[in-house]
Amino acid sequence: MDRKQVTGWLAAYEHAWRTPGTEMLATIFTAEASYLQGPYRNPVIGLPAIARVWEEERDGPSEVFQMASEIVAVEGDTAVVRVEVRYGDPVDQEYRDLWIMRFTEDGRCSLFEEWPFPQHPVGIPGPS
Repeated sequence: MDRKQVTGWLAAYEHAWRTPGTEMLATIFTAEASYLQGPYRNPVIGLPAIARVWEEERDGPSEVFQMASEIVAVEGDTAVVRVEVRYGDPVDQEYRDLWIMRFTEDGRCSLFEEWPFPQHPVGIPGPS
């Protein structure tokens, strides 16, 4: 993987999140992908299980959010990305995460590990 490929994968991830249904997951994750939503949580394994998590977590394709990402590192088949997601208009939820992803030769993700940082109340300055 290179930075351009990771950028494309991130765009496909966001597009899949915004698209009704979960069929697009097969274009970005392998059939037996491991999807870890936090460092101390049990991984969700396989497309059917990931699809269930997505349907439970998102409000649907009309959900209002902005996603920004910055690639921190790409080494071989592994990428680390800093992600910020802001929900609502006006924004009422904000999340910052680090994502660690391992890819197969066809560009799909076989391991997705999310390191979420606790939600920061919108409109309140963070620690200095």
